[in-house]
Amino acid sequence: MKIKKGDTVKVITGKYKGTIGEVLECLPKEEKVIVEGVNVAKKHMKPSQQNPDGGIVEKNMPIHVSNVMAYDSKSKKAYRVGYTTEKNGDKVRVYKGTNTKIK
Repeated sequence: MKIKKGDTVKVITGKYKGTIGEVLECLPKEEKVIVEGVNVAKKHMKPSQQNPDGGIVEKNMPIHVSNVMAYDSKSKKAYRVGYTTEKNGDKVRVYKGTNTKIK
């Protein structure tokens, strides 16, 4: 997966199309990511020692990685992610549209 934890992404399809958020977690075996504020579900929690009150909690649910694109905040556009090697031999992720480094 080319999207990593901490990346800013834009949702390109579905109910949350156009939403921009940060990746909170990556699930590479399932090819899914959890994005802040996207695909929020309400879960009914039973009282427990960690949560003695219980109640209804909002939880970010995973979406498929193909439904998001890396978002460049400088150019305000979403791009595909590619890899290049620098002169010192380091492999670096770049935005394919502008060839600028990601972080």
